[in-house]
Amino acid sequence: MPPSVSAPRRPTARPPDADLHLGATWIEAPCPVLVVDRHGGLVRLNEAARQLLPDAATGDWLHERVPSWLSEAHERIGDGLPGTSAGPLAGRMGERLLEAYPTLGDGGDVVWWLIDQTDRRLAETALSDAQARSGILAEVSNSLLSTLNVQRCMEVITSMAAEHLAEAAVLVAPPQGRRHPLTFAHQGAPVTQSVRQVDIAAVPGLAEALQGFPPVPARWMDPADLPDWVTPEGFASPVGSVIVTPLPGHGVPAGALILLRSGVKRAFTDGEEVFARLFAARAGAALSAARLYTEQAAITSTLMRELLPPELRHVHGVEYAGGYRAARDHERVGGDFYDVHPGADASQETLVVLGDVAGKGLEAAVLTGKIRNTLHALLPLADDHERVLSLLNGALLSSHHTRFATLVMASVRRRAGRAHLRLTSAGHLPPLVVRTDGTVEEVTTRGTLVGALPAVEARTVETVLAPGETCLLYTDGIVEARGGPLGDEFLGEHRLRRALAECAGMPVEAVVERLQMVAAQWLGDGRHDDMALVAISAPKAPVLTVVDGYGRDRRRNR
Repeated sequence: MPPSVSAPRRPTARPPDADLHLGATWIEAPCPVLVVDRHGGLVRLNEAARQLLPDAATGDWLHERVPSWLSEAHERIGDGLPGTSAGPLAGRMGERLLEAYPTLGDGGDVVWWLIDQTDRRLAETALSDAQARSGILAEVSNSLLSTLNVQRCMEVITSMAAEHLAEAAVLVAPPQGRRHPLTFAHQGAPVTQSVRQVDIAAVPGLAEALQGFPPVPARWMDPADLPDWVTPEGFASPVGSVIVTPLPGHGVPAGALILLRSGVKRAFTDGEEVFARLFAARAGAALSAARLYTEQAAITSTLMRELLPPELRHVHGVEYAGGYRAARDHERVGGDFYDVHPGADASQETLVVLGDVAGKGLEAAVLTGKIRNTLHALLPLADDHERVLSLLNGALLSSHHTRFATLVMASVRRRAGRAHLRLTSAGHLPPLVVRTDGTVEEVTTRGTLVGALPAVEARTVETVLAPGETCLLYTDGIVEARGGPLGDEFLGEHRLRRALAECAGMPVEAVVERLQMVAAQWLGDGRHDDMALVAISAPKAPVLTVVDGYGRDRRRNR
């Protein structure tokens, strides 16, 4: 406290060896040391203390030279705090952060040891900031990689940028024609998206950022120059600081990110600009991956539509139904296929093809597509099965594919209520016919597979389906479905024949559904090959009968 009538006199300096019990320790200490009497008078300073307090001298009052946190602590000790030591205090002297440790000496003097903790605290703060930013980047990565939807990815980027980097954020995506997709976010408000025609040149550094050039430092940018469209709706405060940074992508920029702070907040620091670029790098990579996935998914979907088996229907008085199941449940296409090519009218044959390419998955599906396209081109020659197979064999041998295929062809025409079939197998399983009485017959066509040998040999066999009878074409995935009670036995042709016999007289769609169900139940959860089947049926003819005076459509054999 300042001197008064009741205050003790101003202290006088003491020689360094006045208190021999302290020796020279306090004098030689590398940290500042103050010796203060019980009344708050400064009686000794070492050299380090003189450098810290250049205006202080022995004989001064402590409260006149040091901050209140230290002088008040000394007063509490002078007022009779028990013990010879107290715990460390901490406070600032100018730009330095110090911890003060008191030691009680003889005569009520207190020796204050001042330990400079500025660098340690700066290091701790830097470490804490680095850990926090690492946590933010990890959260960003987890959140962004959890979605491959482009719109959702842009929403997450702007929302997290507004939460962790600034008060508001605007993501500007590459242009779609003359318009840019924009995503806006600011703290406490929902994310909004729009597509607008905006003048990107009006935002300093934005045009360069969209081309992937390095960002312009925030200190070079005047927030007052920003156009109105940059400020998110509801962001009432004037912009006080702005960052524009590119979003790096895979080869091409994924867009640009604009970060905004209001005038009442502090400006972006150099460290925050560096962190914003790290954030943008991760965000750009995630957004680029989402766009790439979207583009590939669209391409795959387009190609898939061409590779998927067609939906079969009633054609020229004959009924067709097909079923397909890929080897892997997550895939939609594979090495099995079928097609139905109707004739121009009922007088011309309809060509049915069912085949099996060696292998599974997308690579087999690619060759499947080539075979289907080649057969489509050979439709004018479809009346000669052997010639079609020979030309297809040559096309496969001349390609870079090393796979081969088996297939069966059926030319179908309805005459006099019956379906007349010409069937040719190229290394494929023989077709089966179920008669109206439940008898199952094998059509004995044989041939060599295509795409493996210089020449193809095949034998064409004719058969006739009466109304209600069905011819079944199928791939080996059906009979080789491994399952059963012990999970290691093939379904086999005999079980297939028995199931087919039970389908006598059933509509063609029901035949396919029944056989697929039998195969699925036999498999259980076991692995399997691609499975495809096509059923061809001569429908029962409808007749009109009268029941109780009302007409009703019924079917009968004729």
